[in-house]
Amino acid sequence: MNCTHLHRSITAAFIALTALGPVAPAFAQETSRTVIDTPAGGWRASDSTQRDFVQTVNYPASNVNTEGRSASALIAGRIAKDLAAAPAKARQPARLVVDGVALPLDAAQDGRFSRPWSFGPGAHGVAVRGAGGANAPERRVQFYEANASRVAPRLRVVLSWDTDMTDIDLHVVSPDGQHVWYGDRVAANGGALDVDVTTGFGPEIYAHPAPMPGVYHVYANYFGAGEREDAITVAQVAVIENEGTPREKQQVFRVPLRKPGELTLVRSFVVP
Repeated sequence: MNCTHLHRSITAAFIALTALGPVAPAFAQETSRTVIDTPAGGWRASDSTQRDFVQTVNYPASNVNTEGRSASALIAGRIAKDLAAAPAKARQPARLVVDGVALPLDAAQDGRFSRPWSFGPGAHGVAVRGAGGANAPERRVQFYEANASRVAPRLRVVLSWDTDMTDIDLHVVSPDGQHVWYGDRVAANGGALDVDVTTGFGPEIYAHPAPMPGVYHVYANYFGAGEREDAITVAQVAVIENEGTPREKQQVFRVPLRKPGELTLVRSFVVP
C-alpha cells in the first residue's frame, strides 16, 4: 500500500469513528469520574421532531421528567461524588452549564443526573461539575448539531433557585398579554413552559421559536418552602435572545425571595 492509499484508509477510519461518537473507556462509569453520557462530543444530525418539550407534572411533588425523551434532547450522566451518605436536606446541588448559562443540577444519591434540553442547530457546550465548588470534578463536552431543520428558540427564559425542597414558579407575560405559568403552560402565540418544578432547584424554562416584538415581563413567584418555611432562596433568571446566532444575547439576574407568597418582577425587556 502506497502513502496515498494509507492516508485515505486512515482518514476513512477516522471519519467512521467520529460518526460513531467518542468511545467511552471501560472505567468511565466509575464513581471517581464525572461522566456525561449524552450529549456526546463531535458532530451529530439529530431528528427534527423535538417532541415533549412540555413535560408531565405529577403532584403533590414534581421534578424534571426525562422518561421517554430522545437522547438528542437530553443531558444525562453521573457526577463523581457519591452522595449516598449525605442527608437529603444537606445535599448540595451539582452545577450544570449549558451554552454559558449556569444553573444548579439535582443528582440522585448515586450521582446520576438527567435533564431534558432542546438544542437548536449549531455549536453547543455542556459542562457538569459535582457539588463542592471549584475543587469538584468537572466534565465538559462540545458538539455541533448539524440538522438545520431543528427549531432554535429565539427566546429562552430559564429560572433556577438555590434552595432544595422549595417551589418557585416562573411567569412570563408576552406583549399581547398572554400569560404563561404552571396553570397555563402553552400559549396560543407559540410560547411554552416546559415543567412545573415543585421540589427544588429547577430549572423551569420558557421558550419561544419566534417571539413577537414588544415588552416581555418575567416574574418569579415564591410559591412554597415545604418544611423550611423561613428559608430565604435566591432565584436566578437567565434571558437568552437569538440563541445560536451571531446576535445572541444573554442576561442573568438574581433576586432574593424572602417568604412564600412573594411575587417579584425580575425583569422587563424589549424584543425588537
